[in-house]
Amino acid sequence: MVRTSAALLTTTFLALASSHARAGEVPVADVPGLLAAIQAAKPGDVIVLAPGTYEVHQSKIACEAAGTADAPIVVRAAELGTVHIKFDAVEGFHVRGPFWEFANLDIEGICAADSDCEHAFHVTGAAESTWLHHNRLHGFNAMVKGNGEPIGPNSAFVWPDDVVIEYNELWNPAPRDTANPVTPLDIVGGQRWVLRGNFIHDHAKGGGDNISYAAFLKGHSKDGIIERNLVVCELLHTGQIRLGLSLGGGGTSPDSICEDGSCKPEHERGTLRNNLIVHCPADVGIYINAGADSKIVHNTLFDSAGVDMRFPQTTGLVANNIMDGKIRDRDGAVTARMNNLEQANLAAWFADPGAFDFTLVDGATLIDLASPLPEVTDDYCGNLRDDGKPDIGAIEYDGDGCVGGQPVEPGDPTGGDTDTTTGDTTNSTTDTNPTSEPPATTTAATDTLPTSGDPDTDTALTITDDFTASHTGSSTPDSTGDTASNTDGADPGASGCSCRSGAPTPPWLLALCLLALPRRGRKLHG
Repeated sequence: MVRTSAALLTTTFLALASSHARAGEVPVADVPGLLAAIQAAKPGDVIVLAPGTYEVHQSKIACEAAGTADAPIVVRAAELGTVHIKFDAVEGFHVRGPFWEFANLDIEGICAADSDCEHAFHVTGAAESTWLHHNRLHGFNAMVKGNGEPIGPNSAFVWPDDVVIEYNELWNPAPRDTANPVTPLDIVGGQRWVLRGNFIHDHAKGGGDNISYAAFLKGHSKDGIIERNLVVCELLHTGQIRLGLSLGGGGTSPDSICEDGSCKPEHERGTLRNNLIVHCPADVGIYINAGADSKIVHNTLFDSAGVDMRFPQTTGLVANNIMDGKIRDRDGAVTARMNNLEQANLAAWFADPGAFDFTLVDGATLIDLASPLPEVTDDYCGNLRDDGKPDIGAIEYDGDGCVGGQPVEPGDPTGGDTDTTTGDTTNSTTDTNPTSEPPATTTAATDTLPTSGDPDTDTALTITDDFTASHTGSSTPDSTGDTASNTDGADPGASGCSCRSGAPTPPWLLALCLLALPRRGRKLHG
């Protein structure tokens, strides 16, 4: 009987150890190890890159395994700034399976020609619930590209839904020398995408029509949320036509690549709230192209032409926004407006809006004067708007949050507290880039239509066998997806074992203890 029990325990231990080896932390220290770990990835794997530089010279890294809601596949560095991945390739990580997570990675495109480095991440098809957070992405035309693939029954298109992209920095050190589309977050199709708390700057297109966007959701996508982002169109360099945030972008075609087989409207039920958009002097800070039932609420725009709501499909609400530009309904758009402050003198109301410091100087026109909206429960800092009298603009001045600067997560102590009477700030984070100073403030936009006319209409493309695409033209609506050729930042896989006794722990019991520990749950996508 004892022998049988020992054999059973040994068999149990081996099975548990084997299971733990299949789904656990996978350390890698070089490119071959990274490629092998991703190719062999299984639900629950946490692929941890050792500090160092990883230079990749292949067309893409295919992430096709399927994670699960309870056991995502994680690729991360232990700490942001310790791991640098350099891609000399059209795209870096091509995510096609569900529930992948990428965190704490510095990813740079190093192609000799800008047109050859398109995406750090290409999220397509069945890649639902992808989570990209706390990364730095630079040296690409569209750092993150999302679109459908014809992988459904009868080659029907399938789009990734419920993707969250938050608390990343996306920028380019110089205008991209390309005629290809340039938009750091370029999303075509999909439902319930969340773009939150990102710092997007210097997204310039140096070739073609010179028109670029910081981010857009289009292709008949639905129920998207773009919130608490800092967009600085001109920080390290100036020029070209740089727009801020958009629903619809420059439009999409053909209808076959759009949700429901139709590209109009370009987006339904989208919400842009609590964003700071600064230094976009050549065009608008917010552009809605065929956006049905759009909500543009509690945003603060400085040094831009304002907000354009455009084309007959565009409907919705524009409320509680502050800007030195204007709000325009154009080309058949019909929207409701309330409590917006247009052509405002932001330099007189805030300490230094050109440096993203919105410390309050004079709040007489905005404090407690917004219309309460059920869609807006917090502000740019994640600070609750809970006093029943919200403030106009992206920031709630109740003493509990930040006053601008780079996005901070709710509860982050670096956000600072604001004195509601004086506007003085403690521990405020307003240093937006340690390597450069913001450009001098340009003259506020005048009452003229944006210089772009019909903003960026992207490059036409042709799908290839592996669903990447090649450029076939320019200045035509987005086609096939533009590709050429939980918020706390904690380790989702981290846990400790508290199984203890006065006697030494048998190996089999230790293995059982480790496996019994609950994995930290994935944050619900807002």
